[in-house]
Amino acid sequence: MDAEKMNKVISPLIQKLEKLEKPELAAELSWCWGSYQHDQNPSGLLEKSALALEVIKSAREKNTKQVGKKLVQELESALT
Repeated sequence: MDAEKMNKVISPLIQKLEKLEKPELAAELSWCWGSYQHDQNPSGLLEKSALALEVIKSAREKNTKQVGKKLVQELESALT
């Protein structure tokens, strides 16, 4: 995981999850990000980010205007 890239994508990702009516996942991801910043243990962040990636990819497949290609690409890049 690239922490700099994740730092850039986390806020837009959380906002998009809230717009997609996934407030629980958005809250969990936000909490995991804060936890990662505190202890530098990425396990929870990686798990929730992978779930978020599935959600936004699925939403993009259903409606390409609902989720931007850039957000998907930036998240994939941050996770690799």
